[in-house]
Amino acid sequence: MARHGGPTARYGRRMGLPWKLHGDGRTVSAATIVAPDERLTWPRTIGLGVQHVVAMFGATFLVPLITGFPPSTTLLFSGIGTILFLLLTGNRLPSYLGSSFAFLAPIGAATKIGGIPLALSGIIVVGALLAVVGLIVHLAGAGWIDRLMPPVVSGAIVALIGFNLAPAARDNFVAAPVVAVITLAAIVLCTVLFRGLLGRLSIVVGVVVGYVAALIGGQVDLSAVTKADWVGLPTFTAPAFDPSQMAVYLGFLPVVLALVAENVGHVKGVGQLTGRDLTPLTGRALFADGISTVLAGVGGGSATTTYGENIGVMAATRVFSTAAYWVAAIAAVLLGLSPKIGAVISTVPAGVLGGATTALYGLIGVIGIRIWVENRVDFAKPKNQLTAGIALIMGIADFTFHLGGATFGGIIIGTIAAIVVYHLMDLIGRARGTDPVTPAATEADRAATGGVPVEPRVDTAARD
Repeated sequence: MARHGGPTARYGRRMGLPWKLHGDGRTVSAATIVAPDERLTWPRTIGLGVQHVVAMFGATFLVPLITGFPPSTTLLFSGIGTILFLLLTGNRLPSYLGSSFAFLAPIGAATKIGGIPLALSGIIVVGALLAVVGLIVHLAGAGWIDRLMPPVVSGAIVALIGFNLAPAARDNFVAAPVVAVITLAAIVLCTVLFRGLLGRLSIVVGVVVGYVAALIGGQVDLSAVTKADWVGLPTFTAPAFDPSQMAVYLGFLPVVLALVAENVGHVKGVGQLTGRDLTPLTGRALFADGISTVLAGVGGGSATTTYGENIGVMAATRVFSTAAYWVAAIAAVLLGLSPKIGAVISTVPAGVLGGATTALYGLIGVIGIRIWVENRVDFAKPKNQLTAGIALIMGIADFTFHLGGATFGGIIIGTIAAIVVYHLMDLIGRARGTDPVTPAATEADRAATGGVPVEPRVDTAARD
């Protein structure tokens, strides 16, 4: 226990800080990790927090650019949401809450009908429902989620959300194809040319390269940047609920399922990397993300979700300290209080967005496919083939149905189809004896497919 007994560690405990100093606070051996309740020295922790800011930044600021939300407001509520998440999970689950891409399609539909205020009300509805799901999971466990959305269903829902956005990426791409190609090429090359953190920041690097190309081409208007203040409050927008737009709110409902899948996957992923059973925190994570999303909707920010980009930073550095996430959250809040930063973000042109979103939307779709691979979904079974196939076609083609005055787009239609087709075929198959039950994939199976990044860990008892 001597390694935690230094003066810095004792001072931290006297001040009520929840982190113990890891070793000498300066190094992490190849056989250990810095646990969520540990930290390195504060200068190193601040440096790691900055890395997490950079890791989340590329995706987080793209969402408000696409939806028309104020970037500074989104950054502010992203930081506030992360702080809330850390508090509600007792500093035991390292996570950054960035902007969620799952909301893009319903936000776009709502904005066309009632502007940003109506879209914000839809975000609040989703956040409230996610918080309720979190409470249920905390009290009753998460087994019912696995039964409602087995991997073939959850994977299909995540995939169709990404692929449904393809036309939006195309529209921005063709607006300035040269800059878009430069941006996309930079993302691809950065991913394969560089190792470590820089390789993981390919989206940020690609946006910067594309932005420079757009500047050279005269496609960037900086007039708003020169007028913006360095310090000030962001733009706040109040939501507007409209009971007559029930179809709009129904269009947001599939996002709840996607957020549940993302949060459950995040908890399992961090648990695997740290060698800890974090499953009891699943309900808290869902509740915290839901409340964070509600707060963002109330103030005019983008909805939030746990970020896989930051898991990549933790896996690369073997530092899972929640202290670094406090640093990242505070930094995001400070960035959100700078109108100048928001003005710079708002100048990103369509070509850069087109190149970046072509990669990002494709990656969202592939995440759904990865869920199938990690869980070894048996596509020799007709029920799995038809569940995935029907849902994807409905989502990609954006099947749209009109019922009375309501319009239902491809995401909600595809989501309903995935759930109904799977459970109907499963029920009939069991009753007829034509569909034997397949054992669920074990954690060892997922590790064998690359689904669980294998990092050196120390047995908890040995570490303590």
